[in-house]
Amino acid sequence: MNNHLEIATEVQAALANNQAVVALESTIISHGMPFPQNVETALKVEQAVRNRGAIPATIAILNGKLKAGLSVDEITELGKRGTSVAKVSRRDIPFVLAQQAYGATTVAATMIITEKAGIRVFATGGIGGVHRGATHTMDISADLQELAQTNVAVVCAGAKSILDLKLTLEYLETKGVPVIGFGTDEFPAFFSRKSGLGVDYRVDKVEDLAKALHIKWQLDLKGGVVVANPIPERFEVEYAAIQSATEQALQEADVAKIAGKEITPFLLSRIEQLTKGESLKANIQLVLNNARLATDLAIALSRVVG
Repeated sequence: MNNHLEIATEVQAALANNQAVVALESTIISHGMPFPQNVETALKVEQAVRNRGAIPATIAILNGKLKAGLSVDEITELGKRGTSVAKVSRRDIPFVLAQQAYGATTVAATMIITEKAGIRVFATGGIGGVHRGATHTMDISADLQELAQTNVAVVCAGAKSILDLKLTLEYLETKGVPVIGFGTDEFPAFFSRKSGLGVDYRVDKVEDLAKALHIKWQLDLKGGVVVANPIPERFEVEYAAIQSATEQALQEADVAKIAGKEITPFLLSRIEQLTKGESLKANIQLVLNNARLATDLAIALSRVVG
């Protein structure tokens, strides 16, 4: 493993001293936002983690190495390369490594590298899930399967609003993945605070959540946890506006026969255009909000573990 995994010196020191570390994904840098907003947002998110008292570890694949913790120059390089960087999930990791290529990690791949590095808490925007029309296409994100087997708590603003949220929750239930609403009884819908769907448990204090996570992994109950953290109210986009933009974007994707790895970046980009940039602003704010909660949770977990 040491031949393939590089942990930044700062991250290594924090882990050795039981200091809180928060993992961050890189797909949002290369595929989630345009340059230079992608780099600016990534650095803001890292700073938000530091300001809250933890060490950030942005996860990616660079020059054929799994990386836990990136420099400013490395983040900037990913941002500039943009969508030319491979979008990496579980199945892609060995091939990107063998090619000594660059890879931006999805939620699934980020979870894998996060666990291998010894990090327990990961902040992202929203998880992948069951796509609309999946009863015919079988298009289900590998993120859900990873959550079923990889011991990482994923702090997110729910699942991306372009998905079938009800079926996503059903899938997570089948796989035994707890969906926790932090300060909410309702599963958030990414850009919006409400979806009309419930969560498995509501938790209002990070200390209580940290205790439950510690017990789960002490008992060797494999798998992650979805910590659903609603976007702050002042930043949410009207649900009807997002739904309208999503339906139009989905229709356009269908006509253009866009599918697989390309569908999510296309839809998010098109929704940004249709909402005149409001969805991008909301995306940035929800990621920052998730990073802050993930930091609080990582600190609480480090105290519980001792």
